[in-house]
Amino acid sequence: GAAAINLKNFTPFFSGGVDSMFYTASFVFISYGGLTKLAALAEEAQNPGKNIPLAMILSLVAVTVIYAVVIFVTIGVMDPSNLKSTLTPISDGAMLIGGSPLKILTVIAAFLALLSTANSGIMSASRYPFGMSRDELLPSLFKKVRSRFKTPYISIIFTGVFMIGVILLVELNFLVKVASSILILLFISANATLILFRESKLQSYRPKFRAPFYPYLQILGIVGGIFLLIEMKTFIIFLTAVFVFLGFVWYKVYVQKRVTRDSALVHLLEKLIAKDKELTSDNILVELKDIVLERDEVVKDKFHHLIEEANIIDIEGAVKMEDFFRELSDTLAKTLNLDSDYLSKQFTEREKDSSTVISKGLAIPHIIVKGEDIFTIVLVRAKAGIIFFNDEVVHVVFALVASSEQRNLHLKVLSAIAQIVQEPSFYKKWFEAHNIDELRNIVLLAERKEI
Repeated sequence: GAAAINLKNFTPFFSGGVDSMFYTASFVFISYGGLTKLAALAEEAQNPGKNIPLAMILSLVAVTVIYAVVIFVTIGVMDPSNLKSTLTPISDGAMLIGGSPLKILTVIAAFLALLSTANSGIMSASRYPFGMSRDELLPSLFKKVRSRFKTPYISIIFTGVFMIGVILLVELNFLVKVASSILILLFISANATLILFRESKLQSYRPKFRAPFYPYLQILGIVGGIFLLIEMKTFIIFLTAVFVFLGFVWYKVYVQKRVTRDSALVHLLEKLIAKDKELTSDNILVELKDIVLERDEVVKDKFHHLIEEANIIDIEGAVKMEDFFRELSDTLAKTLNLDSDYLSKQFTEREKDSSTVISKGLAIPHIIVKGEDIFTIVLVRAKAGIIFFNDEVVHVVFALVASSEQRNLHLKVLSAIAQIVQEPSFYKKWFEAHNIDELRNIVLLAERKEI
């Protein structure tokens, strides 16, 4: 239809003023709701760290270009008075360009597109109650999965019935406005959340894709979203606030007594205010760790379980090696039911025979003890340093204790440690960790080969 465009149809370009353009933009914002479908189905994507950002960017670019070109041609070929009154501008424009055959083809294409959109809409929307149920934010009924097809059938039925009810009972124009306003609010929240996560410096927050132009792009998204919400007029803003309030009521009545949630905002406040350790809990660290483990398909091998069960010592001030070995041995004695003096002597004599400081700031003291089926690890962070022989200062310690038959596992664990500490950002993360749980997660989430 490009050859049939009449450029006079674009004059005046802002016939209703600039405000009218922004109002229309906020009204049709629901058209970009497909981006949330990608996020809702992230669990079922292969290589989500790469494929989901790529799918979002490519689909957004493709849809924007197609929207712009189709609308440009439609406006260019249609008489302004007809365009203003029609509810089917695309098929009407096709009629003017190619007659009834093209119009019929366009209607068929729209019908098929509607079917595929509805199918993906139900599929993705059902994942919200399904996921919320698994997190105990909704009753457990919604997380039931059909054994044959592995689908959350209760969530799908509930979502489908809810959609049908809304379509039958709510006027379309009103429904689109409310849906668009909630979607705008969702994107505002997503941008604000990204800023909170980055600024809180959570060690377990490890995205595969990092948004460019931070934080300017996110601030622009927040400000732009607020501006579009204002354009939706008072009543729609009021209804959006009602939905948010109902969500808050549901949280207070149902969720709060069943599950505890932590937030990146709390961790950011901890960083900005007084570093009060009682201000935060570890829920968000565990949740983020589990996300990374599932996303990266981390196999929980023997080393993984050793680290999960390992004792962790965090030392603030500078200490001598002998004093450190005594503290380390006291910790190990409780776990292994061995004499603390015996362990301390073993560590000291092992260090005299050959230094276990294998690189600047890193030591792996390891000893063999009497007994069977013994293998344990202690992680140590010494911020000011441990003074080993020859005045070598160590900040990172992996202390290993094993019985004699565990030599094979011993070598595999040493290999795993070597892979972990070679990560370029390991030492930076190690020093910046807020607590022992973050120290543990640094090791658990490091990229390495399975042992």
